[in-house]
Amino acid sequence: MSRRKKIRFRVPNTYLLIFSLLVLIAALTWIIPGGKYERTVIDGKEVVVQNSFRYVESKPQGLGALFISPIKGFVEGSVIIGFVLLVGGAFNVFQKTDAINSLLNKLAKAHQSSKTLRNLFIPVLLSLFSLGGATFGMNEEIIPFVLIIVPICLALGYDSITGVAIPLIGAQIGFASAFINPFNVGIAQGIADVPIFSGIGYRLVVWFISNLIAVVFVSYYAKKVLHNPQISPTYNEDSERRKNEKFEEQYNNNVTFSVRRKIVLVTFLLSLVFLVVGVIELGWFIEEISALFFIMGILVGIIGGLKSDEIVKGFVEGAKDLVGTAIIIALARATLVISRDGQIIDTVLYSLTPFVQSSSPVFASQKMFIIQAIINFFVHSGSGQAALTMPIMAPLADLSGVTRQISILAFQFGEYTNIIIPTSAVTMGALTMARVPWDKWAKWVLPLMIILILLGLILLIPPNLFGWQ
Repeated sequence: MSRRKKIRFRVPNTYLLIFSLLVLIAALTWIIPGGKYERTVIDGKEVVVQNSFRYVESKPQGLGALFISPIKGFVEGSVIIGFVLLVGGAFNVFQKTDAINSLLNKLAKAHQSSKTLRNLFIPVLLSLFSLGGATFGMNEEIIPFVLIIVPICLALGYDSITGVAIPLIGAQIGFASAFINPFNVGIAQGIADVPIFSGIGYRLVVWFISNLIAVVFVSYYAKKVLHNPQISPTYNEDSERRKNEKFEEQYNNNVTFSVRRKIVLVTFLLSLVFLVVGVIELGWFIEEISALFFIMGILVGIIGGLKSDEIVKGFVEGAKDLVGTAIIIALARATLVISRDGQIIDTVLYSLTPFVQSSSPVFASQKMFIIQAIINFFVHSGSGQAALTMPIMAPLADLSGVTRQISILAFQFGEYTNIIIPTSAVTMGALTMARVPWDKWAKWVLPLMIILILLGLILLIPPNLFGWQ
C-alpha cells in the first residue's frame, strides 16, 4: 500500500511575504490603467475633488522601480523608523537599570496569588489601549509598549501573541470604532461637512461592543494558554526565548525593588503621562514623541546608576536589535510607493464607487464598508484615507439615501482590517518587535477579523433604520 506524502503549504517569512506583495502590486500597475483625481486644499487638508477623475497615461512599475521602492519606503518611513530605533535604544537602557525586572518579579508573584489581578490584567490593559485609539488616535505610539508588555506576558505564563495582541488589537479596535479620534472621525466629518465629533452617542455604543468582543477574544485565548501553553502558535519560539533570555532567572529572582528602581519606574510613567498630554493637548507627533523617549532613556540611565558608556552602549544595542523591524516598516511603506507611483490607487477607488449604489441604504452603507476595507489595504493612514475617499463617498451617500454620518462610520469600520493586513507598517513593526511571524498571527487573528467584519455589517443597520444624522 503506497504511502502518500502529506503536502503542507508553508507561508514565507515576513520579509519574503511583503516583497511578494511588492511584486504583485508592481504587476498590477501593468494591468490596471492609470487614473487620477484632482486635489484641492480645504482648511489645510488636501482632499479629492468630486467628479474630477480622469484616466491618465499608465506608469507601469518595472524591475527598476520594484527594487528602488524599498529605499523610497525607507525615506518616506524614515520618521517612524527613526522613532522605532530610538525607542528600542531607550527601552534597552531602561531594562539595564533592572527596574522593570524588579517590578515584573513583584507582578508575577501578585498575579499568581491574586485571582482578581489575573481576571483584570488583560481586560484593563487592552481597554486602555482601545481608549487611546478611540480618543487621541493611538497608533504608532503602541510600539514602545510592545517591548514591555510581551516580556510581562511571557513572565506571567502567557505567550508572545497575547503580549502583542493587548496593545495592537486594543489600539486598532479603538481607532476603528473611535468616537472622538481627530485623525479619522474629526477629519472625515470635516471633509463631509458634518459637525465635528457629532453622533458620539452611537459611536460610544459601537466602541463598547467592539472593545468587549476584543477583550473576550484575547482573554479567552490567554486563559487557554495558561492551562495548556502548547496550544500557542508561538510555543516553540517562546520556549526558545524563555531559555535564551532566562526569564525564570529574571522574573523569579530576588532583585530588590529599591528606591532607585522605584524612581526609575516613576520617571518612565511620567514620560507616558507627558506622551498622552503632548498628543492630546500639544499636537505632538512622532518627532516630539521620539525626543521624549530619547530624553527618558538618558534620564532613567542616570537615575538607575548607569555610567555614560553604559547608557550609550545601551542605546546602540537596543537600536541594533530593531534593524529588522526597520526593514519591515520600509518594505510595508514601499507597497504604498509602488501603487502610488503606478497611479493605480485612484483608479481602484473610481472602479469601486459604482458598486456603492443600491436600492437599500443599508446595503449601500455595507458596501461602503467593504470598499473602505479594500482601500485600506493600500492606504492605511486614517487621515490619508479620509482625504482620499470621503470627498467621493459623502456625495455617493447622498445619492444612495445613506446619511453622511453613516458613510463616516463605514469608513471607520474599514480600518478593522489594520489588525491583519501585511501592508500596515505599524502592524508589521509591532509583530516583528514581538518576534511573532505574520503567518502565525494572521491564522490566529483571522476568526476575530471575521467576527469584526460581521459586526461592522450588523452595526450599520440600526443607524439606517433611525436615520442617524
